[in-house]
Amino acid sequence: MWSNVLRRVGYALLVIVIVTIGVRGLMSLAPGSIAEVILGEAATPENVAALNSELGLDRPFFVQYFDWALNAVQGDLGVSPISHASVTDAIFQRLPVTLELAVLALAIALLVAIPLAVISASMPNSAVDRAINAVTAVFLSIPAFVAGPVLIYIFAVHLRVLPALGWVPVADGLGPNLRSALLPAIAVALVEIAAFHRVLRADLIGTLREDFVAAARAKGMTRGYVLFRHAFRPSSFSLLTISGLSLARLIGGTIIVEALFVLPGLGQLISTSIMQRDVITVQGVVTFIAVAFVVINMLVDIGYGLIDPRVRRAPGKKRRRAAPASAPAPTEPTPLQDQKEAVSA
Repeated sequence: MWSNVLRRVGYALLVIVIVTIGVRGLMSLAPGSIAEVILGEAATPENVAALNSELGLDRPFFVQYFDWALNAVQGDLGVSPISHASVTDAIFQRLPVTLELAVLALAIALLVAIPLAVISASMPNSAVDRAINAVTAVFLSIPAFVAGPVLIYIFAVHLRVLPALGWVPVADGLGPNLRSALLPAIAVALVEIAAFHRVLRADLIGTLREDFVAAARAKGMTRGYVLFRHAFRPSSFSLLTISGLSLARLIGGTIIVEALFVLPGLGQLISTSIMQRDVITVQGVVTFIAVAFVVINMLVDIGYGLIDPRVRRAPGKKRRRAAPASAPAPTEPTPLQDQKEAVSA
């Protein structure tokens, strides 16, 4: 067990190192420099070289990276040469906006996708199923930067029921806060709705064809009871996985939406920092997002144990005593066998 945990932590650290090196390398390839941004258009080459030397940007690439990494391990992601503010403080000031947007988008996607998937799976290849598939196909093909302006025109300009731009903090009221976050959350959630619906629909259709479901129906159980009590849980593993990964991706993938709706989140921070060649801030934000992605991915693995008892008891159970040569070796119960035993009980 502990070896597995250590291996996962090692992989996570490797991913973070690769991501941060890649980001710093890409920023170094971009035209211009942060010294030119600070000094402006009237900067001379001598002044730029002097400021680069003062900021330590004239040192070798890996020397700069290792100095930054040593401070980052201690929780110090650096200070922005543009704003002279702590990168860590800037991240935590803007994190609530991005986190609320990502969680709200994920909640909307799940609340819409799960009922649609259940309806589709209960009536496969029917007119209703085909209509739902067509709608989700449209959602899947519309990126957020296209859905955003369309939603603004419909709900803000035409209907005038939601604000088009800006952000209202929770401290100013939960209602106004949710109204300001709803349109960008929907724009982000559309693609997630389509992905969640397709995955859960396919898993539910496969589960409903199993023998233990037929046995449950033969015992007189209602269709809805069988669907939610016996078929939904074993069909939700893939949904759990992509939900966790979607949340991690949304935390770092709302740059365009935050810029479109003028939201003061991490996306706006990183886009502004890229334009200003602020490599310290960009690297700090990307590091934070990479850590969040890895941590959420590990929490998804832990979540398997909450919906599958076999995952919880497998590490703690002692191994069975070896069977005699003449007796057949015991086999581990399959998920379907577990469900059949539950139905029989």
